[in-house]
Formats: sequence, C-alpha cells, structure tokens
Amino acid sequence: MLDLTYETPKPKVIAGAKHDWELVIGLEVHAQVSSKAKLFSGASTQFGAEPNSNVAFVDAGMPGMLPVINEGCVALAVKTGLGLKAEINLTSAFDRKNYFYPDLPQGYQISQLYHPIVGEGEVLVDMGPGVARLVRIERIHLEQDAGKSIHDMDPTMSFVDLNRTGVALMEIVSRPDIRGPEEAAAYVGKLRQILRYLGTCDGNMQNGNLRADVNVSVCRPGAYERYQETQDFGHLGTRCEIKNMNSMRFIQAAIDYEARRQIAILEDGGSIVQETRLYDPDKGETRSMRSKEEAHDYRYFPCPDLLPLEIEQAWVDDIAASLPELPDEKRARFVTAFGLSEYDASVLTAEVESAAYFEAVAEGRDGKMAANWVINELFGRLKKDDDRAITDSPVSPAQLGGIIELITKGDISGKIAKDLFEIVYTEGGDPAKIVEDRGMKQVTDTGAIEAAVDKVIAENPAQVEKAKANPKLAGWFVGQVMKATGGKANPKAVNELVAAKLGL
Repeated sequence: MLDLTYETPKPKVIAGAKHDWELVIGLEVHAQVSSKAKLFSGASTQFGAEPNSNVAFVDAGMPGMLPVINEGCVALAVKTGLGLKAEINLTSAFDRKNYFYPDLPQGYQISQLYHPIVGEGEVLVDMGPGVARLVRIERIHLEQDAGKSIHDMDPTMSFVDLNRTGVALMEIVSRPDIRGPEEAAAYVGKLRQILRYLGTCDGNMQNGNLRADVNVSVCRPGAYERYQETQDFGHLGTRCEIKNMNSMRFIQAAIDYEARRQIAILEDGGSIVQETRLYDPDKGETRSMRSKEEAHDYRYFPCPDLLPLEIEQAWVDDIAASLPELPDEKRARFVTAFGLSEYDASVLTAEVESAAYFEAVAEGRDGKMAANWVINELFGRLKKDDDRAITDSPVSPAQLGGIIELITKGDISGKIAKDLFEIVYTEGGDPAKIVEDRGMKQVTDTGAIEAAVDKVIAENPAQVEKAKANPKLAGWFVGQVMKATGGKANPKAVNELVAAKLGL
C-alpha cells in the first residue's frame, strides 16, 4: 500500500472586509451509465445522432407506454457503489419527480428519492504527494435524463431534442465535506477516474456524460466543526447550487466567485437566498436561474409503473468478484512491483488506458526504464501532436518495448533510441529491423572506438592539457568521439577509454 496521510479537510479561508469566512461544498455528480440502451427503453444512447432519432414511445411520453427497467444499468450502478466502497441496498424503489418543461415530455422524471440503490460510501481524494482526504458519499441513485432545449437555432422559436430523454444517470451525492475549490475539482477528477476504471461511465465531460451540480455556502470559522458535532446543517449557512458544471477549471472558478458573492452580501447585512444559479465562463460569474426547489416542490411520490427493485446478495457478490483493479491499488502495485516513484505511478495510472499501455511495455522489461520512456518520450510526443490520445498512439506497446530491449542489449545507445523512436512514431515498422536496415546499431567494437578516441586526442593537444588540469573537461572528448562515430559508439566504453588515455 502507498504511504498516505489522511487529513481532516482544511477549509479555504477567505478574508472578507469585516470577517474571515470558510467554504463548505457538496457535489451532486451526474454520471451517464455506460449502456447502449436507455434506463427504461431499448432506444439507443448513441451520442451525436440526428435529433429525435433515438426516441422510443415511452421516452416521448406516449399514452399507455410503460417503462421497463434495464438490468444492465442496475448492474453498473451496483458496480459503481462497490467501487466506492458503498452499501448496496438490496431493496430500492423509483419515484416520480414532477416538473414541467418542454424537454420532459412525460411531465415527470423517474428517479429515486426515498430508497436509492446505493447508500453511504467514500472517495479518497489525492491532494499532494502522500496526502489524501476522505469525502463521504451520501447516496447514489438511478434516474432518467431529460432532453435538450435548443434556443440558438431561430430568433423566435426554441427546438427540443429528445435523444437524451430516458438516458440512465447515476446521481452521486457527496456530504458537505469539501472545503475548497481545488479540493472540489480534485474530487470530481478522482470520481471520474474511478468510474472510468470500473467502466460504468466514460467520464466524457465535453459531451455532458459527467457533470456536476455544485452546492456552495460560507460560514464563520468554527461553524463547520459544530455541524460535525451536531449534524445540524443550520451551522453551514444557506447554500446555492451551481448547475451543470462540466469542466474542472470552471468548477473552481465558479466556487471562488460564488463564495465571494455570498460573503459580500452577508457583510453588507443581507441574507443569502437559496437558489439555483448558472456559471457564465465568459464573464467569470454566476447568475440566478431559479429559486431552489425542495423535495415537496417536486411532489415526489412512488412511481406506480415500477415495482420496488429487489436484488439478491449473490448477484451483488458476483459483481464484486468481477471488479477490476482500481486506481489506488494499481498505483500502489506499480510502486512496489516496478520500483516506480509515487509520482510516476500516479501519472501512469491517471487514465486506465495509460496504465494498460505501460504494463504492456513493462512486461518482462525494466519497469523504471519503461516508465521513463512512456512518460517522457511517448507522452511528450503525443502532447506535441495536438494532445493525441494514447489509444491513438502510432507507437504500439510492442514497438516501444522493442526499443527498450535494443537499449538493454546494448544494440543502440540512448541517443540512437530517441532517433529510432521518432522513426517508429512517424513511419512505423519493427524497431530491430529499422536498426539493422539503416545501420543504426551501436558500435561496441573496442578497437574501433579506441581508434576514434586516439584520433580526437591526437588532433587536440591543447585540449588534452586542459583536461589533465581539469578532469571535468574530459566530457568534451567524449562528445567529439560520439560525433565522429555518428552517435553509434557505446557511451560507457567511450568514457572509460577517454579517461584511460588521458590518465584521469
């Protein structure tokens, strides 16, 4: 296991004109379930389809159409709960959340208020080398998504696309344990990472497949501790919810602005109105969207079209047995199995695809060397190539592993390896064959290297005297020999021969 220190969340203190204030943040993360069909219909969930082409009768709210639960979505919700070390409720139920909007044709959303499928869990949020903070999960419930209203296609009319209507969402609700903007972004990032490892949500924030509603309030120092003792939310101040955040950077900026807005109101003698707000990234500010609804405003009641969901413990156990290795465990294994630093292990496990790529490269080879090549050479080259995804890498794990093997065997030097990597990246091919065909093999013949060393020494007598007076200058001779041999000479042999010939 990694050597982690678990800290009690330290609040971000914001100095107002009159007082110091502390932030309290809770998040409701909506994660689209990685299912090809919707929660209550067989309609496709394909992103980017023609508007209103992925709509079943039940999604469109046609009379007499009844929802049918998608077992696969339930399994993925259970898997998510297990991955977050949460309690799985063997009995749960669906409720109707009633509100009226053009992109909600049924006039209600099927959700879970009273009996969610997943109970309390936790997320360990990495806040720096060796430091993690615990954020408690209150619940995870399944619900169907609404459609999308489009207001910018016509100056006088709005359009509605129902393709998203009925898509399965997991709403992951945290406790108000988060104490600063950076921690909020780190929490969403860690949650996204876990979901992607589990395969229960692709985490694509740009497409809206992972988005967060951010609840922000401010309180005076010491109030949060009183809340912890009493569990009385009254100590935390009135919260405002910032809807549909789909960017880590915007989450941080929105929280910072909203906190300062609330502080200014309170210090001016006003009071905070509980409401839903939107963040405008162009102006860098939040604006009011509507007054915050409570549960009774939605007139929740048990959905009459769906029986309570009863699942068996044996089924849950089967899902638990199939859980993949999760990021924290994989990172710890990379440290111990491959001798990596915690930082390098964190970089390599940040994305599930990167971790899989590295393991394929490192199998049967030097782990530290493999990590250096993946992180420094491959990641650097992909970033230079317009942030190309590792799944689209022109260099396969087998090819990069082949380059590392050539270095290990002494067939090529590190410099030649970098040239070879660029050839493989741009042209492809088998590294060993490229080295053979293009005459890139490292010169290991001591006689040939010695001849090159003798020639450089003979041609530079003045530099010889300087090197004898200052041995650090011997590196100049090494560089000249490498240049003379086209970088093919074995660097270790060159260094040893230069030192011997100069009597150093």
